[in-house]
Amino acid sequence: MRAWTGPDGVAVLLVDRPERRNALTLAMWRALPGVLDRLAADPAVRVLLLAGAGGTFSAGADIAELLEVYADPRRADAYHRDNVAAEEALAAFPRPTLAVVRGAAVGGGCQLAVACDLRFAAADARLGITPAKLGVVYPAVPTARLARLVGPARAKYLLYSADLVTGARAELLGLVDEALPGPDLEARALEYARTVAGRSPQTLGAAKDVVAAAVEGRDPQAAAEPWERRSRSAPDVREGLAAFLERRPPRF
Repeated sequence: MRAWTGPDGVAVLLVDRPERRNALTLAMWRALPGVLDRLAADPAVRVLLLAGAGGTFSAGADIAELLEVYADPRRADAYHRDNVAAEEALAAFPRPTLAVVRGAAVGGGCQLAVACDLRFAAADARLGITPAKLGVVYPAVPTARLARLVGPARAKYLLYSADLVTGARAELLGLVDEALPGPDLEARALEYARTVAGRSPQTLGAAKDVVAAAVEGRDPQAAAEPWERRSRSAPDVREGLAAFLERRPPRF
C-alpha cells in the first residue's frame, strides 16, 4: 500500500502489488488500518481516492496464501477478523472516500470498493464477489454491507453466481456510481474529488455519519446532533453564506 496527498486536499491510497494483479495478502489487510489512521490524522486530507497500480484495482485475496490459511481453522478465523477490521477501518474513514476501479475488482478487492462511500469504474472493468467459486463463507459484515448498497435481491444475484459484471452493468445494479469510458476514468474521479474537497468538511462529515446511521438502523438524529451543535459556532456557515452573497467560491 502506498499513500500520498496532493495540494488540492485529495489523498490517494494505492494498492501496489501489480506483479500479482494487486492480490491482497494478510500483511496488506493488517497494514491498512494504520495507513488509514495516518491519513485521517492529516488535516490536509479532504477526500480519499482508493485505486490499484498497474491498471488493475485488485484481483482479491492471494489464493496461494488463502490455501495455507484454510489449512488451520484458527488461522482462517484470524484471517477473516483482520480482513473485516481493514474493511471496517475504510468504511469508518472520517472523510469522503471514492474507489477508482480499472480492470478487475474481485472478491476482497470488490469488498474494499464496496467499503468506500462511492465507486467510479471504467465501463469495461470487471467486478464481482466470488466466494461461491471457492467454498468460502464470507463474514457477515461485508455481506451485509453489500446488501445495504445494492439491495438484498441484487446482492444474492452477485453472490449466488459469483460471476463478474462489467462496470457498465455494475452501474445498473447500483454497485458503481459512475461507469465511464476507460480514458476518462481518472480525470473524472479527480474532478469529482476536487469538487468534494472544496465543500464544507462540516457538512460532509455530518452527511456521512447521518447516512451511515440511517442505513445501519441507528438513530440518525443522534448522529446529527454533535454536528449540528458544532455548526452553530464553527465558521463554515458564516463563510458559506458570505461567499454566496459575494459571488465567490467559499474557503472552508
